[in-house]
Amino acid sequence: MGKLIFEKSKSGRIGYTLPALSQREKVTLNIPEKLLRSKEPELPEVSEVDVIRHFIHLSTLNYHIDKGFYPLGSCTMKYNPKVNDYAASLPGFTDIHPLQPEKTVQGALRLMKELEEYLAEISGMDAVSLQPAAGAHGEFTGIKIIRKYHETQGNPRKYVLIPDSAHGTNPASVTLSGYIAKTIKSNEKGLINLEELEANLNEEVAAFMITNPNTLGLFEVEIMKIADMVHSVGALMYLDGANMNAFIGQIRPGDTGFDVMHFNLHKTFSTPHGGGGPGSGPVGVKKFLEPYLPIPRIIEKNGKLALSYDFPHSIGKIHSFYGNFLVMIKAYTYIRMLGKEHIRRVSEDAVINANYLRVKLQEHYDLPYKSICMHEFVLSGKFLKKYGVRTLDVAKRLLDYGFHAPTIYFPLIVPEALMIEPTETESKETLDAFVEAMTKIKEEAINNPDILHGAPHNTPVRRLNEALAAKQLKVKWSK
Repeated sequence: MGKLIFEKSKSGRIGYTLPALSQREKVTLNIPEKLLRSKEPELPEVSEVDVIRHFIHLSTLNYHIDKGFYPLGSCTMKYNPKVNDYAASLPGFTDIHPLQPEKTVQGALRLMKELEEYLAEISGMDAVSLQPAAGAHGEFTGIKIIRKYHETQGNPRKYVLIPDSAHGTNPASVTLSGYIAKTIKSNEKGLINLEELEANLNEEVAAFMITNPNTLGLFEVEIMKIADMVHSVGALMYLDGANMNAFIGQIRPGDTGFDVMHFNLHKTFSTPHGGGGPGSGPVGVKKFLEPYLPIPRIIEKNGKLALSYDFPHSIGKIHSFYGNFLVMIKAYTYIRMLGKEHIRRVSEDAVINANYLRVKLQEHYDLPYKSICMHEFVLSGKFLKKYGVRTLDVAKRLLDYGFHAPTIYFPLIVPEALMIEPTETESKETLDAFVEAMTKIKEEAINNPDILHGAPHNTPVRRLNEALAAKQLKVKWSK
């Protein structure tokens, strides 16, 4: 793996030179004595070329979308076209500040306003806020809007219904908003059980929070009927937009009965996400919920754009300033580059790629829900247990074949789950190479399981004791 940069340090070696301060400059600075160092900082002493080579080497050890295939796709790392980064690095965007006078940032406000309009048009919603900083933050914002709406009706209600295949952030967002999450079980087809839904619907239910297509990659074909059932008791329909990559340009959630939704700009609109951020989770609402959107909102005033706080029914401010602006630029660029006529190709190709992999891999792994999928599908490695092999072993062995692992052990309703999502940008050759690796791993599990138990074998870091690492994480350099 190589040495730490401190281990490369040699006394007296330098990579820069700075002129010494004159006595006059020292006096001019007038730094209080208590703020001055009593000894030199402990920094590595290395040449410039050693610094460059050290960090370039580290960058090659990390796995990233520019290096290889992520079979968990838009869930974490959809490909980010480089033109997005170029646009977001333009000085007119990077050199501005949110505290500048509005008249000096009209271009930024125009971009944000147009992005709101694009997202509203694509989703079938009537108004959008770009303020939430991530998907889960968007969920929280959306549920707070729902709560505010019900409060204005005289009763905030108690429950939010969630399918058993829901993303883990859903019940967390519900609980943080003061509601109680109730689980609706799936039927034998992996879809929402309408009988159980009906049994749990009453006037204490605030909303039904679902992902469509669901986490199994299956489209809720009775979504219109579900929406009618939910609306019949005065509850609202919330869409977790995490799987929008499956239908962008094909259908609009607002046309299928949803009242609120959040977008994941990194999942659907290619802005990079991972390592904790930055993210962006805009929220879209139907017209009757627009008064509750976060403030400030962008309005047109005297022919100019302005940030207005004059929305008395708003849930308030939910993020410092106005959201993650540079992330918005990347999503805006992505939408403009594709255009209305090509944005449909994203979902078409994502669905084709997923079904290609599904058909190829169902010959070698269990497919619990045997149906045409949307953008993703879920296999099970449960049958490998008789060889002493777990899904975790399969995921670790994939690293040796040069692929990132798919999502494992989720959704929870599939034992030993492998959730696979190729996205639209991967070639047939890449998909075939992945199928070949998965096939070989199955053969290894049957004939030589020990090779999986010790995997990965050729990565910079071998298999860790994950339980111990979580409990006793130590990241510290010492001489």
